[in-house]
Amino acid sequence: MKLRTPIKLDKLKRQITHQTPVIMMGSCFTDNVGDKLTKYLFDVVVNPFGVTYNPLSVKKGISQFLTRDMYKEEDLKLHNELWFSFDHYTKYSATKKEEALRKINTDFSNAKQKLQSAGFLIITFGTAFSYRYKETGEIVCNCHKIPASQFERSMISPKSIIQEYEELINQLLEVNPDLQVIFTVSPVRHLKDGLIENQRSKASLLLAVNEIIQLFPDTAQYFPSYEIMMDDLRDYRFYDTDLVHPNDQAINYIWDRFVETVIAPDSQEIITKVDPLLKARSHRPLHTETEAYKKFIDQLSFKEAELKNIYSFLQWRNLQ
Repeated sequence: MKLRTPIKLDKLKRQITHQTPVIMMGSCFTDNVGDKLTKYLFDVVVNPFGVTYNPLSVKKGISQFLTRDMYKEEDLKLHNELWFSFDHYTKYSATKKEEALRKINTDFSNAKQKLQSAGFLIITFGTAFSYRYKETGEIVCNCHKIPASQFERSMISPKSIIQEYEELINQLLEVNPDLQVIFTVSPVRHLKDGLIENQRSKASLLLAVNEIIQLFPDTAQYFPSYEIMMDDLRDYRFYDTDLVHPNDQAINYIWDRFVETVIAPDSQEIITKVDPLLKARSHRPLHTETEAYKKFIDQLSFKEAELKNIYSFLQWRNLQ
């Protein structure tokens, strides 16, 4: 008796290696996969604007790398004693203007520089619903707890998403002709939109991504994280307690499928070698003064030095 409907996945035409710089932008599912890539010492920048849900805000963020050098004081707003940018998630807010700009520009500058040499840009769409700030007419990344009455909510059509990303990808290829773009749609359900509206939203995203990939067959590819969650892991035991977000078991399963199809074989081998080291480093002993523990640390240090010698190109700073 078959109790699952596993999805047959084809390996991507071009795959990520540890020596391939990667930029990831989009919904909170981006953070889930990005954390894994960081953990396994890939050269990756994850959500330099913070969590971004709708395609137009993701596009605006990427476009900023192409059009500006940094954010300035006039780009910030003040609400509830916090300085913030409508282009950024709440983690970039601060009580002091200078601190907000420091956080924003540190990550912005790093990602802007990385884009010049990036091999992959991974974009995760979360919802087709957007919020437009009535005072300025701009679509925002986050509402920053400003009253809902000051925003206009609407669903972005597949046609609009396609037009915006056709323009964006052409601009990116002028700067970085070898760039590969991997699209995925987040499996996280936006229940605040309503169940029916969430399904229509996801459908809009899926239709748009399919068309974009057809427009750029040599540049754009798709990883089906949404379909894996909805069809392969079609059971509430794979959800967190909020019944909305995938739990650790689901995230690990989707990560394994991601590795199979998106990560190059040589880097898959590196992951298997680095994983025991990471598990050993996470071990928290009760008695650090014992000879057995000291021997364990010596063996761990030797193994780490050995791997660093073999794989000097890995992002070892991520272990700090």
